[in-house]
Amino acid sequence: MKLSEKIIELRKANRMTQEELASICNVSRQSISKWEADIALPETDKLLILGEIFRVSMDVLLKDELTLNEVKDAHHCCDNAISIKKQELYEGVLIKESIVDDSIIDYLNIHKMELWNTGGNPKYWTALFFTSDRKDFPELISKVMLSDPDKGGNWYVDFKAGNEKYIVFKDKILKYHIGNQTEKEHVCNECRKLGISKEEMDWSE
Repeated sequence: MKLSEKIIELRKANRMTQEELASICNVSRQSISKWEADIALPETDKLLILGEIFRVSMDVLLKDELTLNEVKDAHHCCDNAISIKKQELYEGVLIKESIVDDSIIDYLNIHKMELWNTGGNPKYWTALFFTSDRKDFPELISKVMLSDPDKGGNWYVDFKAGNEKYIVFKDKILKYHIGNQTEKEHVCNECRKLGISKEEMDWSE
């Protein structure tokens, strides 16, 4: 069963219109129509929202060979559908060696892990590809970021929530709206003050 077919079946099983699902996912009704017609694919953050709404795993949504064995009612409420949506869904990559307290990982949903050989100090970095629905995640992560001249200086983690990009250091949270060059330049200037080079400010948006 294709992803498009699964979206149709799950939406109908939960008695939702395309307009209602579009509102929850913060997209147009036309986007839902394209997903269901197999013309376009949802972006990663939208897939995560779909999984939360319909209570199914990413494997079930993405693997054609897996079918929907059981459709669970999401207890949808038409006049307050937006409350189902995760109000804060952060998505990014965290270098495990950049934090001083591993307990922060309890607030992450880890979707992939990679080992990067940088040749620097430390030689290997453990990259955690994550999402988090903790509303206070920026404040939490800022408390545990590494800031030590003997261990690489000021480390930062970058992630986004919707169209906002976050660059977070120890006790310092910077953010800008993606596409707003004035806001981005202000953030880059603050990063330079913390010793971040131009090459290091190549974060994805």
